[in-house]
Amino acid sequence: MKLSFSTLACPDWSFREIYAAAADLGYDGIEIRGIAEEIYAPKIYNFSDEKIESAKAHLTKRNLEIPILSSNANILNTPDFEECKKEIRDYCELAKKLSVPYVRVLMEKTPDPVIVPDFEYAVKKYRELCAVASEYGVTLLTETNGFLANSEICAKFMSSVGAENAGLIWDIHHPYRFFGEPLAKTAKNIGKYVKHVHLKDSVRGSNGKVTYMLTGYGDFPFEELISELRAIGYDGYLSYEWVKRWSRELAEPGVALYQYISYLKSII
Repeated sequence: MKLSFSTLACPDWSFREIYAAAADLGYDGIEIRGIAEEIYAPKIYNFSDEKIESAKAHLTKRNLEIPILSSNANILNTPDFEECKKEIRDYCELAKKLSVPYVRVLMEKTPDPVIVPDFEYAVKKYRELCAVASEYGVTLLTETNGFLANSEICAKFMSSVGAENAGLIWDIHHPYRFFGEPLAKTAKNIGKYVKHVHLKDSVRGSNGKVTYMLTGYGDFPFEELISELRAIGYDGYLSYEWVKRWSRELAEPGVALYQYISYLKSII
């Protein structure tokens, strides 16, 4: 298994600061979810036509990969589905230029399940977006987010889609916290669809509120997770999702990224 981090962790860093820190800390990859003030990856200056080859060279020199471009596109909270489709096309076009295998699309905007989904509509539209991604040789991953954090529903959903270039990001936090699922149950239900993994640590207070913690300072069972991932034959990325861009009170990226890789390397 390889280690990466989402650029959500370092919203004030330049591209150079991001890849320098990743290399210095010993990461294998960088998951792109915005750089500095630009959240929309296809508009990031470093990935423009004039700069993209230089960006690729800097990553290659440091043995770094971009495993996934994480879009903000979502299927069920989008008034105009064509806008969602355009965003996925833009991301897939960039992914092809960068030789990135995966692009993310969400079902819902919020991580916790807050709507009753139109299941058949979601299947149909995800399948349609997978067809767009296939034009660029990209696998379109959706996430255990919102209603898909229920792994039984998620497994039914993925089976219904049936696209060869469909797959899952297992955000370990959501099924565990929102549905109280044991890791073994989640792995059994969705393991065959998992292509990428998002990790974060947290605690749930007596009032039910979930608080993000530095890795190893919460109560998430990471050793058990690694065991379950090995059992399903997973050898992809464990990508740290420290949501500093959305929650500025969280610890600074230098601290969080160091703590994560030190802790994960100690148990992998």
